[in-house]
Amino acid sequence: MRRLFALILAVTLWFGLAPTQSAQAFNLTPCSENAAFAQRAKDATTESAARRFELYARQPNLMCGEDGLPHIIVDGSLAHAGEFLIPSILFLYVAGWIGWAGRSYIIAAKKSGSAEEKEIIIDVPLALSCSLTGFAWPLAALKEFTTGELTAKDNEVPISPR
Repeated sequence: MRRLFALILAVTLWFGLAPTQSAQAFNLTPCSENAAFAQRAKDATTESAARRFELYARQPNLMCGEDGLPHIIVDGSLAHAGEFLIPSILFLYVAGWIGWAGRSYIIAAKKSGSAEEKEIIIDVPLALSCSLTGFAWPLAALKEFTTGELTAKDNEVPISPR
């Protein structure tokens, strides 16, 4: 029951406390209309920089600040999903995959009986199998969480005497 309450509280706080703010509140304007951006584009010294400024100027949702530099906008709308939302979700997925593969390897090494040896000298076939099965880590984590395998029981957690 406590876990359900914690989950509901976390979701409520996550979605309910952050007020939305418009880009104009931060003096952001479309890059194509920004004078500082136009000056930076004019001062571009290489052809690749000039192409980059031209590409930025053509994007209607790209906002620039008073410094003439593009800014990432995280406002919850899907118009800017490619700037922050998609890369952050991909980062979390890949980081979770790596962590889950490492966790699976350590668990498999403990079950083999020679955990210390397999932590020093990597068992490559075992590591590859753990890495290849790690792509489904969100589903595996959900399964282990619902069955109670992911978390330790209260009586298994050592408490230091005070």
